[in-house]
Amino acid sequence: MKKSTKSVEVVDALSLKDLCQFCQADEAWVIELVEHGVLSPIGGQPLNWQFVGTNIVRAKKARRLNRDLGINTAGVALVLELLEERDAVLRRLAQYEAQT
Repeated sequence: MKKSTKSVEVVDALSLKDLCQFCQADEAWVIELVEHGVLSPIGGQPLNWQFVGTNIVRAKKARRLNRDLGINTAGVALVLELLEERDAVLRRLAQYEAQT
């Protein structure tokens, strides 16, 4: 039996267009996320924006919240902030428990 190999492409940054394709969203929605502070692209104008690291992950989470739960952009911003705060508290708790 022949072994199959998968080609994996590592991406450092996504343009606005690429992020929209990745999230299956339109540009207006991504721009709205930037305006609400959910995403922080590198670059001055939307045509020059580059999304890296956590911004790509946040965009995908935001899209799922919007699509699956019908949460609007302001609600998405709040939910993501609360999830990040929860994760930070859980990390601190794990550190504390490891010390005792």
